[in-house]
Amino acid sequence: MASSVSGKAFDMGLFRRMMSFAAPYRSRVIGTMSLIILLAILGPLRPFLIDQMIQGPIRAGDAQSLLNWTLLIVSLLVAESILQFYQTYSANMLGQNVILDIRIKLFRHLSGFRLRYFDKTPIGRLVTRAVSDIETISEVFASGILIIFGDILKLLIVIGFMFYLNWVFTLVVLIPVPILLFATRLFKNAIEKAFKKVRTQVSRLNTFVQEHIQGMSIVQVFGREEEEERRFKVINAEHRKAHIDSVWAYSIFFPVVEILSSISMAFLILYGMRAVGHEPDPYSLIGDVFAFTLYIHMLYRPIRQLADRFNVLQMGMVGAERVMEVFDTEAKLEGTENRTDVALSGDIVFDDVWLAYNEEDFVLKGISLTVKKGQNVALVGSTGAGKTSIINLIGRFYEFQKGRVLLDGVDIRSIEPSHLRSHLAVVQQDVFLYSDTIEGNITLGNPNISTEEVIEGAKAVGAHEFIMRLPLQYQTQVAERGRLLSVGQRQLISFIRAYVHQPDILILDEATSSIDSESEALIQRAQEYITRGRTSIVIAHRLSTIKRADMIYVMDKGRIVEQGKHEELLETGGMYKRLYDLQFK
Repeated sequence: MASSVSGKAFDMGLFRRMMSFAAPYRSRVIGTMSLIILLAILGPLRPFLIDQMIQGPIRAGDAQSLLNWTLLIVSLLVAESILQFYQTYSANMLGQNVILDIRIKLFRHLSGFRLRYFDKTPIGRLVTRAVSDIETISEVFASGILIIFGDILKLLIVIGFMFYLNWVFTLVVLIPVPILLFATRLFKNAIEKAFKKVRTQVSRLNTFVQEHIQGMSIVQVFGREEEEERRFKVINAEHRKAHIDSVWAYSIFFPVVEILSSISMAFLILYGMRAVGHEPDPYSLIGDVFAFTLYIHMLYRPIRQLADRFNVLQMGMVGAERVMEVFDTEAKLEGTENRTDVALSGDIVFDDVWLAYNEEDFVLKGISLTVKKGQNVALVGSTGAGKTSIINLIGRFYEFQKGRVLLDGVDIRSIEPSHLRSHLAVVQQDVFLYSDTIEGNITLGNPNISTEEVIEGAKAVGAHEFIMRLPLQYQTQVAERGRLLSVGQRQLISFIRAYVHQPDILILDEATSSIDSESEALIQRAQEYITRGRTSIVIAHRLSTIKRADMIYVMDKGRIVEQGKHEELLETGGMYKRLYDLQFK
């Protein structure tokens, strides 16, 4: 995924894609636009009424009529305030509804990606896309394009009223406007570049912080605190510089707008007072001067606010482009069908399977093996031999390039991934636990798994006693990644998780390699219990755990070099015998 984007202030194609998410809220969009148009009309109407009041009741000295006009203007102001409240609420509600839908769709989209995508993409970058980048999209609807439309409409109506009241005054007041337009264009170019840098640096900062907080133990163990702090200072300084560039543009543009506004006011006063002095009926021009004084504020204030709106629009477009880039990423599993009618029981066949993670650098080379329903099969070999790659293919976490993988005689690529994985459970060496209760980490939110089944599974695995010693027992929060539990306890939790989901195929990926002897004894007994009657594939680091396997496949450099039962492989004196001797002799 690219780390930068085009930085366009407005992209019509991108805008249409964003608006497609607002389609379910068409009535709210129409309502918000109606309020914006109504407010654009009511605002400029007040100075016009004040002008008419000066030329009417004040000029005639009619107190009752003056009171009526005053009540009318105050009522208009109150109505405008109420409509402003509803317009702000409606626009923000629209923005929040849109990003709610986008986040759900993005999460669903990411959930379907192959694991290879996550291997190559920093998690901090994806967190930025799903949180802060999407948040900027909500502002496009709440304070961006709709409000920009309202501000521009209000400007046109203000200028229309000004020309209607006094075209000469209007031309005098608009003298500084060409300078303002030129300054606005310079500001636009500067802010485009600045916010492109800002979003890039935010992504870099998020990635760095997340990775180093997760890996803080490595930083401390190797005494890298000072070096990592130095790197963080560099990234943080670049992040600050990107923001300062945008602040610099604003710090110049805003004073320019204020100066030009003051010049327009000065031209109005100088010309207006001179015209009033030469006018036989001064009330006709005094009312215009009052109205134009208010119109100048209405003219320059939206232009000044347009800079903020442009900021919002720019950030929203950059955020939207990044999010749409994830949507456009093709990293889903490929298959000829998405069958969910396959009754999987556990027969597995690998037929001349070749797998490469990078082009032609194959890590599996012509793998052919058969696992019958209910068999307990073990994979052994040195690190990098390809054992984990085989089990990754069974769950379709990665795609192979050649050969076939059949489950119960059906090509695995024709089976819908979620249907396939519902028949599969994996116990990994590095157990991942969520920041949830023990029971929540076992059931994974599955409402069909009862507390009684969880307790039964814990007793079968031998973990019930240690769980009951915890402060809240099965409702104990294990903290992020289960750090409140030992490695062995986390491994036992993962065994309970596999047990209660009752899979047809059970995979144990070096599940006992990181635990103590006491926990290993518990897990070996649990392993015999939960593998009974179901297909199980064990990747073994400790060869003592697979002596009773129905078939052992010995792998080396992506190929199967030996196969047989424990006693048979010891008698052949091959690679398995050498591995066994290294561990026990």
